[in-house]
Amino acid sequence: MARFSLVVVVALSLAISMFPDTTTAQLKTNFYGNSCPNVEQIVKKVVQEKIKQTFVTIPATLRLFFHDCFVNGCDASVMIQSTPTNKAEKDHPDNISLAGDGFDVVIKAKKALDAIPSCKNKVSCADILALATRDVVVAAKGPSYAVELGRFDGLVSTAASVNGNLPGPNNKVTELNKLFAKNKLTQEDMIALSAAHTLGFAHCGKVFNRIYNFNLTHAVDPTLNKAYAKELQLACPKTVDPRIAINMDPTTPRQFDNIYFKNLQQGKGLFTSDQVLFTDGRSKPTVNDWAKNSVAFNKAFVTAMTKLGRVGVKTRRNGNIRRDCGAFN
Repeated sequence: MARFSLVVVVALSLAISMFPDTTTAQLKTNFYGNSCPNVEQIVKKVVQEKIKQTFVTIPATLRLFFHDCFVNGCDASVMIQSTPTNKAEKDHPDNISLAGDGFDVVIKAKKALDAIPSCKNKVSCADILALATRDVVVAAKGPSYAVELGRFDGLVSTAASVNGNLPGPNNKVTELNKLFAKNKLTQEDMIALSAAHTLGFAHCGKVFNRIYNFNLTHAVDPTLNKAYAKELQLACPKTVDPRIAINMDPTTPRQFDNIYFKNLQQGKGLFTSDQVLFTDGRSKPTVNDWAKNSVAFNKAFVTAMTKLGRVGVKTRRNGNIRRDCGAFN
């Protein structure tokens, strides 16, 4: 009996070592050390070239990574094109506004990698997106960090799976905490990742409800800085095309920094979901701390991004390495 138990234990140990169940077990910074040792330099070069063409690459890539990881995990499923028989994630209303430059930089990096014989069909689109995200943060003067690699690309992408899984511009802290907790992210992680709104743009249609006919008592959201509200009304008149773009951060929209939190202190959060981080007593102390301590914020952001990158990671058993980032193959 003892001998049989020993055999079972050994067999189980071998099975666990060969086929680890934990998604983080396969992730490591040097995952491609033997197969494609220059993967980071190659992706970085493509990212830098793309940014020279358009700054939008920076916020577009960062947002794409977030939208990917929050729906079915970090598996590049958001990049899959719809087909006549399947409406994919990217065509869900919450993803329609994802800028094409984020997709494009991943596609270009994949092409550059596959042009190298040792790297061809070795690097997943999910890992390319994770690397490109770090590189755009650094390009915007944000913190650098080691990116864990070893993700496989997802085999499923449906618009229906997006429902209820992405934060909305009108979410309050309780709703935000619940959404992030589903992905094993804390309130501190949520606040740190929300600060990605220090970059990029939004559309007028997302803020109309705060600057016009807010409620029966106030025409404008009273938590909005009055001067900022007027600026928004000038940029987004009632009759304007709701797709017109406005900066997320009215102060330093092209730089990754802690000004986001200083803006919140002044009532200059663009979305309700931004401003509530300051008006809610649960999150306000963190906002105040990071508004005066950029080092602490950067550290928290790196921690949150690393944890986000571990969400729903696919393995060889439930994923693959796509030849085309936009199609299952």
